[in-house]
Amino acid sequence: MKKFFEDIKKDIKFKSAGPGKKLAEGGSSKPRVVQNSGPAKPHHAAPTEGAQKAGAAAMARIEGQPRPRAQTSQDAIRLQVKRELEAEAAAVAATEKEKITAVEGSSVKDPAFLSVTGVYFTCPLTGATLTKSEREVHIKEAIFMRFEEDAVEASIMMVHTFNKDREKVKAAVDIINKYIENICKNPTEEKYRKIKLSNKVFQEKVKTVEGSREFLQAVGFQSIMLDVEGQEESEEFLVLMEHDPEALEVMKESMDRLQRGEPVRAQLDHQPQTFRPSSNAMRFELPPEFYNLTAEELKREQQQKSEAVEKTNMLRTKAMREREEQRERRKYNYTLLRIRLPDGNILQGTFLAWDKVSVLFQFVRDSLVDGWQPFELVAPGGHKLREAQELALNECNLVPAVLLTFSWDAAVQADISAALLKPVLLKNIQTLG
Repeated sequence: MKKFFEDIKKDIKFKSAGPGKKLAEGGSSKPRVVQNSGPAKPHHAAPTEGAQKAGAAAMARIEGQPRPRAQTSQDAIRLQVKRELEAEAAAVAATEKEKITAVEGSSVKDPAFLSVTGVYFTCPLTGATLTKSEREVHIKEAIFMRFEEDAVEASIMMVHTFNKDREKVKAAVDIINKYIENICKNPTEEKYRKIKLSNKVFQEKVKTVEGSREFLQAVGFQSIMLDVEGQEESEEFLVLMEHDPEALEVMKESMDRLQRGEPVRAQLDHQPQTFRPSSNAMRFELPPEFYNLTAEELKREQQQKSEAVEKTNMLRTKAMREREEQRERRKYNYTLLRIRLPDGNILQGTFLAWDKVSVLFQFVRDSLVDGWQPFELVAPGGHKLREAQELALNECNLVPAVLLTFSWDAAVQADISAALLKPVLLKNIQTLG
C-alpha cells in the first residue's frame, strides 16, 4: 500500500515538471521567466443575446431613457386580420362550392336556370353589395377604416363585432367602465389613471376581447413603460395623462356609447325583381345557399325527393305531420317569395327564413306606388297573412319558395284597379324562363 501511494506521488511530480527537452539541447537549467505587466486576464466567452438585451435595458434605465418596445401599428394589425379573414372567406367559399357540387346530380346545372343567382348582403357602413363569403372581411376592413374618422366609434364597433362571446364582451365592458368610473370619482388620484397590463384581471377579462385596448387608447390612455417597485424590469402601463373636467365628461360619454354598442352586421339584400305575367310563376330552382344543409345532406335530399310522393299517401297522425313540417322548416336559411299582382306582374324578393311576416309586408309596400293603402297577401290554400302577426315566415310554411297573391283591401278595391309598381322596378322588368 505504501509503495502504491509513492508511485502516485512520483506520477504527479513527473506531470508537473513541464515539457520535456532533448539531451542535446543547450541552455541554462534555470526556469524561463515570462514578463507580464499586469495580472493574468481570464478568458470570457462572448455575451449571449439575452445578456446583451439585459445590459442595454440596464443602461437605458441608468441614462433615464425609455426602453424601446415593439411597435403595434394599426396597419400591421389590419394586415394580419385581413390575412386571417381572407383565409376564412376562402373556407366559406369552398363550402359553398361543395354544396353546388352536391346538387350536380339534380336537374339544375346551369346557373341561368336558377330562380335567383344567389344570396346577397348590404354592408351598413359602405352600402356595398356582398356575397356571404365576402361580408365578414368587408365589414372588418370598413371598421378599421373608421379609425381615421372616429377612433372611439371604430373601437366600439370592434368590441361588439369582432367578439362572438357576448358574455365575455359584457365582462370586459364592465371592467372598463369601472376603470373610468374610478377616474371620474377620483380625478387627482394617480393610481386610478394607470392600468398595469400584466394585471391578472386585465389579462383574463379585458385583453382577450378585441378592441378593448383600442377603446382605452381612443379615450386618452397612452402606452408607457414604467418602473415597478421590487422589480428589475420595467412594465407596460396604459396611463391617462389628462384629468380635466371637460375631458372626463367626454370620456363618460364614450363609455355610454360602448355600453350601448351593437354588432355591425351585413343586412340581407332582398334583391327585388319584377317579371311579366308568366305561367312559370310557380317554378322555382334555388341555389345551395338557401339550404341549411351540408353537402352530404344535400345529396341525400335529392335522393329523398323521389320518396316524397309515397310519404303523402301514408296514413300519419296530426302530431307526426307537425313534427315533419318543423324538421322541414329548419332546413332553410332563406326563402324566395313571389307576389302576383292584380295586373299579372310578379314581384320577387329574398328573405331570411326567420323574418317576421311584417318584413314581407313592408317589402311589398316599399315596391308599390300606393303602398300606403291597405292590402292583403294570400298564401297557397287561401290562407290570408296578417301584417300584425308575430310569426316568422318559416312558421307560416313560406319556405323555401312560395307564390303569394296580392289583393287590395275591400275598402279601397273600388278605387284602385291594379297594383302599380314603382317606375324603377318596372324599368327592369324581365320575363320568367
